[in-house]
Amino acid sequence: MRIVFPGMMAKPGSSIANKTGSWRTGEVPKFLQQRCTACDLCELLCPEACITGEGRNTYWADLDYCKGCGICAEVCPVDDIVMVEEGER
Repeated sequence: MRIVFPGMMAKPGSSIANKTGSWRTGEVPKFLQQRCTACDLCELLCPEACITGEGRNTYWADLDYCKGCGICAEVCPVDDIVMVEEGER
């Protein structure tokens, strides 16, 4: 038996319209863009897939979707990403 709750599921592809950055923890990633080696770990491991870049020293987070989890800063092997308070960017 399958129970369905109408309205509980978002339509596929609707996440683009649902900007979820307002649910943030209060911190945002700051990409220092000094020691980046373009390893792509920040982009690959971001659970919101909101980090993009075009190579060395060009990564950034789309704050419309970033939750401030800090995974990008934790996985950066050269410590080129730091978490800062929302207003410090």
